[in-house]
Amino acid sequence: MGASRRDLLRWWGIATLTTAGSAAAGPPPRWQRLRARLHGDLLQPGDPDYETVRLPFNSLFDHQRPAAIARCTRVEDVQHCLTEARRADIRVAARSGGHSYPGYSTPHDGLVVDLAPMSGIEVRPDGTAVIGAGARLGDVYATLGAAGRCLPAGNCPSVGIAGLTLGGGIGWVDRTYGLTCDWLRGARVVTADSRVLTASADREPDLFWALRGGGGGNFGVVTSFEFATAPAPDVLTVFRVRFPAGSAADVLGGWQPWSVAVPEEVSSVCVVLPDGSVDLTGCAIAPATALRAEVARLLGAIGVDAPLEHAEVDYLTAMRIMTGGHPPRNAFRESSRVADGMWSDPAAVAGTLRGRKSPLLIVGALGGAIDRLTPTDTAYPHRGAPTSISVFGAVGDLPPERVTREVDEVQQELAGLIGTGTYINYLDPEQEDWAATSYRHNLPRLRAVARRYDPDRVLRFPQSVR
Repeated sequence: MGASRRDLLRWWGIATLTTAGSAAAGPPPRWQRLRARLHGDLLQPGDPDYETVRLPFNSLFDHQRPAAIARCTRVEDVQHCLTEARRADIRVAARSGGHSYPGYSTPHDGLVVDLAPMSGIEVRPDGTAVIGAGARLGDVYATLGAAGRCLPAGNCPSVGIAGLTLGGGIGWVDRTYGLTCDWLRGARVVTADSRVLTASADREPDLFWALRGGGGGNFGVVTSFEFATAPAPDVLTVFRVRFPAGSAADVLGGWQPWSVAVPEEVSSVCVVLPDGSVDLTGCAIAPATALRAEVARLLGAIGVDAPLEHAEVDYLTAMRIMTGGHPPRNAFRESSRVADGMWSDPAAVAGTLRGRKSPLLIVGALGGAIDRLTPTDTAYPHRGAPTSISVFGAVGDLPPERVTREVDEVQQELAGLIGTGTYINYLDPEQEDWAATSYRHNLPRLRAVARRYDPDRVLRFPQSVR
C-alpha cells in the first residue's frame, strides 16, 4: 500500500498551521527537559549551527525545519530522545548521513536523532570492524583500507553506514563480496521503548534478520555496527568505456548477458543518457590483462567500437576513484526497479528516456556473491536478480514537478518491461507498490518484527513498515 497524500502532507509540513501556533507560545517544556538530559547538544531554530546542521543531502527538502536536532554523542542520548518522542507523541527520525531520498530523516517540526557525532571506527586485530552509526562511507573506506581490510559498501562517500547497511548495501564490489548487510555480525539498537539491545544471530535473531535489508528507521535506532571484513585485495583495475549517442539499445543488449556471465570479480554500471549514449564504468579485482580480455568480449558482443580507459591501482585508490565526483549536496528525484530476469527488449528499456529531459538510467550488475544467500536469509529479498535500474533526475533548471513526473513515468514503464522489484534504500513516494515490491515475500515477517519492537509506532513515517 502506498503512502497516502495525507501522510506525505503531514510529514513534509505542507500544512503547518498548528506549527505556527506552537512556535508563538515559546519552546515547549519537552525540549527544555530533553536538553537538560542530553550529553550532546540540542539545536533548535535560532541556535548557532541549526541552519547548517538541519540541511539534508537533497536540497529539495530544505524547507523542512525540525523542531529540534539532538546531536547524540552516546547511547543514553538516543534513549532520552526516544523516551521524549514516545511521551510527547512527536515525530522522530534517526539520521546518519542525511541521504534519505524523500527527506524522511529530516522530519518537519519533529525531532532528529542526529548520530553524526557517533562516528568512531575501530578495526580489531582479528579484522572485525566496529563502526558508529554516524560514520560516513568515505571515512569507512579510508580507515579500513589503511588497516588492510575491505568491507563492501556504497558508491557515495557522504552516505552514512547506517542507512546503507539497513537497506542492504549495494556498491562497487558487491558481486565479489556481497552486500554490506551480509557482513554484519551484530548491532547495538535502542528500541522504541528506550531499551538497549544487541542484535545478532544468537541474540534477538528476528531483529537481526530485519536489520539486514529491512530499511532504516523501522525497528529501532542502531547506534553501532559490528562487521566482519575481508583482507583488502592487492590489485584492482578500474575501467571506463564511453559509447556514442544512439547506442544504448545495442549496449544494454550486449551488456546484461555479459554482466551475468562475467567472473564475479568484475562489477559494472551503465549510465544511460536521454540521447542514447552510455557511460560504462566498473572495477575488477583482477590485473589489467584479465580485465581487458573480458571487456574485449563485451565489445565484440555489442558490435560498437569504443576505447577502453583503465588503470591498475590498489584497493583504497580504487574506492576513491569509484566513489569520487559526488557533490556535497544535490537536488534530485530518484526511483528504482530491480529486474526479475533477463530483459527481452533492451531497446524498450533504453527507450523509456525518449522525449524526456531530466531522467537518466543507472543500470547496475547484481548477482555473483550477492546470490550466495537465499532471498529469505536476510530481509533483502532480491537475491537472484541480475540487474537493478535507478532512475535519476537532477532538478537543475527544470521545475521539480516536471522532474518528479518524468522519473515516475520512467519507473512505471520499467516495471512493465523488467519487473517490479524496488530497492528500499531508493524510497520513492510516487511508487504505490513500494511495500510489496521492496520487501516481497519478506514483508509479513518484517511487519511482525515491527509490531514486536515498536507496537505503538513511535518510529513512523509515510513509508515505514507497518
